Amino acid sequence: MEGDPIIFGLTVAEFEDWSLKILVSALIVYMLFIIGNLAKQSKAGRYGTIWLFVALGLGFIGFIAKSFIQKFMGIE
Repeated sequence: MEGDPIIFGLTVAEFEDWSLKILVSALIVYMLFIIGNLAKQSKAGRYGTIWLFVALGLGFIGFIAKSFIQKFMGIE
């Protein structure tokens, strides 16, 4: 389409898609660091650390699973 705004050589939709994936992935990595630091400071032990990662990291599975489901169904 002629006249679409271009950002870094990408259309706005492509730029939003890439930035969402990159920035949310970086946020997930940072949150995993925070969970690990929380487990270390609270001296949770091995079992407690596992449960911290399972309970607090469960929300990440939805974001990651969404990409796989979209690719599997051919939606993307």
